[in-house]
Amino acid sequence: MMAEAILYGIIIILLILVIILLMLYLSAKSNPYYVVYDEETKSALKRRVSTLKEDLESELVDFDVEEWERTLEESIDEEVRNL
Repeated sequence: MMAEAILYGIIIILLILVIILLMLYLSAKSNPYYVVYDEETKSALKRRVSTLKEDLESELVDFDVEEWERTLEESIDEEVRNL
């Protein structure tokens, strides 16, 4: 009698475990952690990244650090005066 109760308890625990694992599997299958792109999308993304990189590099060439520092110091001085 006691052995049957323990056996039923183990079977119930295993069924619950199988249900939980099945739910986790279905959740992972519907929401993958990675994305697979086709070749056309991948090449479009590469072109976009290259364009953004070129734009950033051209802006950095035109960027004047000394002027930026001077503007920043003036802005800080003005804020201190307003306090």
